[in-house]
Amino acid sequence: MSSAVPLITARDIDEARRLVESQNLVFEEPVDDVVGIHENGRLVATASRAGYVLKMFAIEGEYQGEGTLGLLATALIDQGRAAGHEVFFVFTRPEHASAFEQLNFRLLVSEGTAALLEYGRGLEAYLSAHAHLRRPGFNAAVVINGNPFTLGHLYLVETAARHVDNLYVFIVREDRSVFPFAVRERLAREATAHVGNAIVLETSRYAVSAGTFPSYFLKRSDEAARAQMRIDLRLFASHLAPAFGVTRRYVGHEPYCETTAAYNEAMAELLPQHGIELVEIRRLGSGDSFVSATRVREAMERGLFDELAALVPAPTLAFLKSPEGRAIAARLASSAAGS
Repeated sequence: MSSAVPLITARDIDEARRLVESQNLVFEEPVDDVVGIHENGRLVATASRAGYVLKMFAIEGEYQGEGTLGLLATALIDQGRAAGHEVFFVFTRPEHASAFEQLNFRLLVSEGTAALLEYGRGLEAYLSAHAHLRRPGFNAAVVINGNPFTLGHLYLVETAARHVDNLYVFIVREDRSVFPFAVRERLAREATAHVGNAIVLETSRYAVSAGTFPSYFLKRSDEAARAQMRIDLRLFASHLAPAFGVTRRYVGHEPYCETTAAYNEAMAELLPQHGIELVEIRRLGSGDSFVSATRVREAMERGLFDELAALVPAPTLAFLKSPEGRAIAARLASSAAGS
């Protein structure tokens, strides 16, 4: 068996695309690396990497079971490590999970037609690093992107915190939003500092991430997105919630975003199966007008800074009026002008 080599040229990528699609898979771009194995000049196996996610493993039938999978995975892991990653995710069909487990991947969750596995000690390290935050009692959680943190987010946190002993405020770690993670986390901490039983922490790769739910950032609500939602929620319910003693999750009702509304519906179905109650709280606002991060970004884009005081808490407002915040507003306006 030949070794796995990088596929770089347009012709190589087209061949990889055809092989992937021949196995009823979708060739999803963008990717950082594509590798392939050739036999007698013909591409017989391929796989790709996007960040820490390995995907699109496609191997012609006669070459399966000959170490081909290991050659592809090893090549991508080596390239990923060179790019600075130490932990990797792979999505595959449940019937293929055992083959990845033989390559030292760990099955995190299996749901329907998809399984998520991890290479490396990422989840174990994440839970160990945050074990000191575990509190006894009736615990709940909210998961917030906070792009940026609004009065709506604060209302959700304050309302939830009044009904539980401890509220874990998970801030989405993935840096694919307009506001960088460091800013989103800081604003959440500052805005909720007065909520004595609120514990702010980041999600790493284990909730609403490029590894568990990439469609969230693309605002997709197709079949692939629904499968990702279920994987993301099973992962939360199976690993994060037990680690922090969480038995209730709070969400704001979603009148605007189809993807988030579908995510809420999936939560209502799946979380109770793990003994986790879902409580949906009506968003802060009146009539059909609700506070949302989208409204904040739109006001920034249009330079309507006087409207922001009614939408965001003081720490967020101070940031939005700072040079860094105004630079983000300028980028939003420039992007809107170019679209």
